[in-house]
Amino acid sequence: MDFNMKKLASDAGIFFTRAVQFTEEKFGQAEKTELDAHFENLLARADSTKNWTEKILRQTEVLLQPNPSARVEEFLYEKLDRKVPSRVTNGELLAQYMADAASELGPTTPYGKTLIKVAEAEKQLGAAERDFIHTASISFLTPLRNFLEGDWKTISKERRLLQNRRLDLDACKARLKKAKAAEAKATTVPDFQETRPRNYILSASASAGTGSRVQLSSSPLSCWPLLLPSPQLWNDEVDKAEQELRVAQTEFDRQAEVTRLLLEGISSTHVNHLRCLHEFVKSQTTYYAQCYRHMLDLQKQLGRFPGTFVGTTEPASPPLSSTSPTTTAATMPVVPSVASLAPPGEASLCLEEVAPPASGTRKARVLYDYEAADSSELALLADELITVYSLPGMDPDWLIGERGNKKGKVPVTYLELLS
Repeated sequence: MDFNMKKLASDAGIFFTRAVQFTEEKFGQAEKTELDAHFENLLARADSTKNWTEKILRQTEVLLQPNPSARVEEFLYEKLDRKVPSRVTNGELLAQYMADAASELGPTTPYGKTLIKVAEAEKQLGAAERDFIHTASISFLTPLRNFLEGDWKTISKERRLLQNRRLDLDACKARLKKAKAAEAKATTVPDFQETRPRNYILSASASAGTGSRVQLSSSPLSCWPLLLPSPQLWNDEVDKAEQELRVAQTEFDRQAEVTRLLLEGISSTHVNHLRCLHEFVKSQTTYYAQCYRHMLDLQKQLGRFPGTFVGTTEPASPPLSSTSPTTTAATMPVVPSVASLAPPGEASLCLEEVAPPASGTRKARVLYDYEAADSSELALLADELITVYSLPGMDPDWLIGERGNKKGKVPVTYLELLS
């Protein structure tokens, strides 16, 4: 118990000394040991890394889970070290509503059949979203959290220790400076240790011939002689202060080196985060590619080709083309033809009878493989070049493509039109 009390008293004294030193530095009444420019740059770089990592982490969490209540729930489960329960995605929930609506409104009606097809596509989109969230959480969010909750806490702890060592070092410098000043002042005082009190009365009560005798008749405190420290005592104080300064300097240098090594490790953190960022982009690309394929399949099932389905004529923008094929298709030369007016069953026959215009065709590069849904469409292979042109009244999402002696409809989103 005594040892603990002594340690508590010692810690309180150290804390008070540091507080005094810190306060005097803030008011400009004490000198402060400055770190070198390289060390300051490392500190600024570490702080910047921490701040931006926090912002990126929070915004990525919002991207993956827009619902704030769900994010709070996941945070609590994580802190309690419990498994987060599986949650239905918005796409899967929409698919369930559409399926229920089709069942109630009539699954054999055109509207009910369409609801069922869209519900299946939305369910696939929901499953793709679930996979993307899971992959992004493991490959991107987890490393960022590990940095903030692991490496950064270690760096912050060592920086606080370095700050305390610096305060101790500056306090030792201040004590040494005061001790040297007192030593210099003590050397100017006459070489005696006892001085008379300020209040004293000389009494001439001694008999003649016996000399005078000094009588102190002041207050009790003034009866004692004033003692001043000798120069030797100040020399001992200076030696003690110098020894404490050497110890404090050694501890400060050791802590500064440890902190410097941790701060230089931020470069390795950047490399790790770069790799995680590539993984995040890869998973996001996979997710959007899956969504694109699911929607193209849905578009085929809904009959998005001439003569079968009449819908909006607003073209969908392709995801990967550098130039918008739909915009270019709108300015394509139109070949007078009655093919678009033919019944669906005669579409392939009319396409075979149509000859391309002499100056109204363009070259296009195929972006992805495409499998023809029927005989009216032209199968495509990635990176091949074909000739395309438009017919009046065609759906803007489609063009007529020719490769050698083969001809058929091709989707614009699979093409990159060349000038």
